[in-house]
Amino acid sequence: MQRMVGTVSRGLRAPIIRQGDDIAAIVVDTVTQAAQSEGFALRDRDVVAITESVVARAQGNYASVDAIAQDVAAKYGDSTIGVIFPILSRNRFAICLRGIAKGAKKIVLMFSYPSDEVGNHFIDLDAMDAAGVNPWTDVLTEEAFRAKFGRPVHVFTGVDYIDYYSSLIRECGAEVEVIFANNPTEILRYTDCVLTCDIHTRARTKRLLKKAGARLVYGMDEIMTAPIDGSGYNERYGLLGSNKSTEDMVKLFPRDCKSLVVDIQKRLLEKTGKHVEVMVYGDGAFKDPVGKIWELADPVVSPGYTDGLEGTPNELKLKYLADNDFGDLQGADLQAAVAKAIQSKESNLTGNMASQGTTPRHLTDLIGSLCDLTSGSGDKGTPIILIQGYFDNYVNE
Repeated sequence: MQRMVGTVSRGLRAPIIRQGDDIAAIVVDTVTQAAQSEGFALRDRDVVAITESVVARAQGNYASVDAIAQDVAAKYGDSTIGVIFPILSRNRFAICLRGIAKGAKKIVLMFSYPSDEVGNHFIDLDAMDAAGVNPWTDVLTEEAFRAKFGRPVHVFTGVDYIDYYSSLIRECGAEVEVIFANNPTEILRYTDCVLTCDIHTRARTKRLLKKAGARLVYGMDEIMTAPIDGSGYNERYGLLGSNKSTEDMVKLFPRDCKSLVVDIQKRLLEKTGKHVEVMVYGDGAFKDPVGKIWELADPVVSPGYTDGLEGTPNELKLKYLADNDFGDLQGADLQAAVAKAIQSKESNLTGNMASQGTTPRHLTDLIGSLCDLTSGSGDKGTPIILIQGYFDNYVNE
């Protein structure tokens, strides 16, 4: 009988992972024990994915507020720091901001508006239009913002992030001034020393600031790139991808992920005889229709993956084939024609009308988003994901 099931994504329960644990061994044991207990078999080209959080935890990749403060103070000295384009997140940014503030004398905090980079909105677009504000040109002080928009709170958390971030900075002993602007060079009216906190647009922001004459420009990816007093670090991403651990500590994005996934792939091959693909995943890349948040607060979806996950899908659109190329066929004849088209498809379908709408995103972004949705971010206890059938198509038995 023809196989009736395509892609299956399973969240696998694992032990609570602590610093120093052999994460590769835990992943291999969890996958093989799950297969045995649930009665399924591993296959070549299955995908095993591990959330970045437990990888970083096993590595002990943590940094304290004091370590962040020490790094910031070493880079900026007593200069007023323009902290620009922070995301609105207690989990992602608040503890980092405490460290930045502890290492500063004064901060000019410049928010983008009407939302932050990942879609957390201060204000509704209709409210902004009604107020006659042009976000591309208008620079607002905190007083002007309050006069026009009052005290808006986040739709999900109920937090007034203007007050929240300002209070954090003051509690850490620094002065704070708040402005709103979308042109990064506006901060240079206040200080020529800038820490840019945007994630995916950081390279452009740094370029524009330096071209405009900024004296000191660093990004979040350049803070905590080396250990301080034995702390964790991330040489590539710095504070980007970090999460709150405690009120005084952040968990950084994991390091050395490529070597880890290759090790897991090798161990699974030795134990099962199957060549599986392995990746570490963080935030997925998808947009929430209510809060308008598009989720990806990590610098990448996957900081490490095996070579078989490189590239983009190369797929034909079945409904296009059925409605156009084979619109005159039905039943077995239609199935046979579609199967033949799939079997004979070109290795690169870019520009082919029959592939339109197949979302040629990177495989790691697509699969990582599926993993993030499967594992969730709460108490499911499934930091390891097994995906089967992802690379199958209509003709695979």
